[in-house]
Amino acid sequence: MIKIDLQVLGTLVSLLRKDGFRVLGPTVRDHAIVYDEIRSYEDLPIGWTDEQNNASYKLVPTEGKSLFAYAVGPHSWKQFLFPPESPLVRSRRTNGSMELSGAQQAPHVPLAFFGVRPCELHAIAIHDRVFLEGPFADPWYKSVREKLFIVAAQCTHPGGTCFCASMKTGPRATQGFDLAVTELPKGLFLVEAGSQRGSEMLIRIPWHPAEPEDVSEAERLFSAAATSMGRVLETDGLQQRLYANLSHPRWDAIGHRCLSCANCTMVCPTCFCSTVTDGTDLGNTDAQRTRLWDSCFTADFSYIHGGSVRPSIRSRYRQWMTHKLATWVDQFGTFGCVGCGRCITWCPVGIDITEEARLIPEQTPEAQPTSQ
Repeated sequence: MIKIDLQVLGTLVSLLRKDGFRVLGPTVRDHAIVYDEIRSYEDLPIGWTDEQNNASYKLVPTEGKSLFAYAVGPHSWKQFLFPPESPLVRSRRTNGSMELSGAQQAPHVPLAFFGVRPCELHAIAIHDRVFLEGPFADPWYKSVREKLFIVAAQCTHPGGTCFCASMKTGPRATQGFDLAVTELPKGLFLVEAGSQRGSEMLIRIPWHPAEPEDVSEAERLFSAAATSMGRVLETDGLQQRLYANLSHPRWDAIGHRCLSCANCTMVCPTCFCSTVTDGTDLGNTDAQRTRLWDSCFTADFSYIHGGSVRPSIRSRYRQWMTHKLATWVDQFGTFGCVGCGRCITWCPVGIDITEEARLIPEQTPEAQPTSQ
């Protein structure tokens, strides 16, 4: 493990850009911390932190000049690996014949993610299983992922809705990155390599060996972060408890609150549902088939011939939550939730998945609802 200062961290950004990467990282825009292109360390959210709670997000200035003193914002990295909108096929009618062209090619410029939180590394790993490790690999995802360089930012400032410690996805990243940065006081950073590419990058920057007290300080920060999470989710036996309570009356209470707006799935870093739409231009000569993000909260998502199998909001929320915390384990071997807390922060009515997971098993079902 090595130690660098702020200027050398800026050199790292410059080297990535010099190597042809489009560097994407956290930056302040529209009163939130979002992910966008950065050209230097000065584009990072220097001196800002966030305050998050149920249905509440606020940026506030800090006394110091920390770069990574925030949790996570409304954006997730999946927008760059799994775009919200991507064309699948185009057709054009010319002189009585039809010309077909394939899907839009992934960008030729390789991407570098700068400042990826440990929980988000786990989210990317989940998408790797979905888009790469099945019988068919997604060509866009594969093309971008193979060239991707990841600089992780260890989490030392969990937010009010974070519970990554419960999901064992943070606050410290141990794999899935090329480089990992831990911010220490006084503008210093510990850096460790997680890949051959990361090790080769460190050869190109000036650094000093980390002192034992630096490592001890980092461990203290990780320990403090793990014990100061804004939320806790008890995962032992959770999958079985949810399976045993599919008719629990608590689902009715959630259904009355939930707006079925799909905010939770849009901000979630692991959700990957999509739909396909077809459209033409006004002249009826050009047509395009497009893949769009979708959500299990939309009425059409579960529509089959004859109607929807989940016509009620109650049934849609139950599907989403039991998939994240139960059936996802059967599918992929992990929970579908990484504990980032975005679904709590950005739910307009403040539904808390950790609270619902706790309340359902605690109550004894008194009725067996017949509505879906």
